[in-house]
Amino acid sequence: MAKMTIEDLDVAGKRVLMRVDFNVPVKDGVITDDRRIRGALPSIQYVLERGGKLILMTHLGRPKGQVKEELRLGPVAERLSNLLGEKVTKMPDCIGDGVRSTVKRLKRGEILVLENVRFHPEEEKNDPAFAKELASIADVFVSDAFGTVHRAHASTAGVCAYLPSAAGFLIKKELEFLGKVIADPERPFAAVMGGVKVSDKIPVLTNLMNLANMILIGGAMSYTFLKSQGKPVGSSLVEEDQLTTATHILAKAAEKGVEILLPVDHVVADDMTEDAVTQVVTDIPDGKKGLDIGPATVALYSGKLATAKTIVWNGPMGVFEMKPFEAGTRAIAEAIADCSALTVVGGGDSAAATEQFGLNEKMSHISTGGGASLEFLEGKELPGIAALTDK
Repeated sequence: MAKMTIEDLDVAGKRVLMRVDFNVPVKDGVITDDRRIRGALPSIQYVLERGGKLILMTHLGRPKGQVKEELRLGPVAERLSNLLGEKVTKMPDCIGDGVRSTVKRLKRGEILVLENVRFHPEEEKNDPAFAKELASIADVFVSDAFGTVHRAHASTAGVCAYLPSAAGFLIKKELEFLGKVIADPERPFAAVMGGVKVSDKIPVLTNLMNLANMILIGGAMSYTFLKSQGKPVGSSLVEEDQLTTATHILAKAAEKGVEILLPVDHVVADDMTEDAVTQVVTDIPDGKKGLDIGPATVALYSGKLATAKTIVWNGPMGVFEMKPFEAGTRAIAEAIADCSALTVVGGGDSAAATEQFGLNEKMSHISTGGGASLEFLEGKELPGIAALTDK
């Protein structure tokens, strides 16, 4: 890796400022999914075991530069303490005299959690004075919040101007796997793209056309593609303003010799409800909504995936959160998990589906950053990575 990593730093006795992604779901003060906290443990334990004085910073939710009591980090610090079996001190702010004096008293192997950095509007503006103040309490900086490196914020990119800055283990792993997919994929390379909007995925589809041998499309975005080809889609979700784009993408793929597969059958219902009466159809009739891929599509896609050596999956095949429409996403997730290919799951809903179906251990890599992994696959430079110190 061209950037410094945590292993290049001597952390013994040093004040280590670490940006983590503890933006976890909290309901009534209780964390409902602590995957992101667990993801940062290797870097945290590495620093603690080597006698570093650890200062963690993160955001939670979207407080938009204001203090929101329900977005304070108390529950996060408590969960971290339980996972580590160590005392964790939580500060009421992320800057100021109180923080400075507490950091001065920090001993080797102790850990401090700063309050939600997004309580300050300067964070998302990447304000240099705010970044400098965050950096002033530390000797070195470790970035381990892959989910935020596509944002040029004070705590992700800004602090790097003032401290030697290195990637933590989580980011190192993300860059190794995603980097291999972009730079040197084993072929055949299959990309499985799902989700709701074509508009969200245009840049990644465009870039993947230069890399992938086949692109398998599912989810609501498939209905925009199907309608662009004159296929009946009933009252399924369609982005009317993207029909021309969809036609253009299909033509470009044909020109490049990239195989694009679209669903050949669908699970439809009158509406998206837990008790919906479903049926499987080839052509979606008027008044019906396509809400999942059908069994023939599952068979077609699974057969293609079995031949692949590299698979990237981003976006579900249907409304997998609801029982009547989960089968397609489940079957494709299982097909990916059963492959002997290098399998990379691109964060967000795909990661949630993999967890829901108990397939985490069978994937080569599950990205912790939905937006960041998408932008990486688009071929964009991620500001939070670019700002790290070169080796």
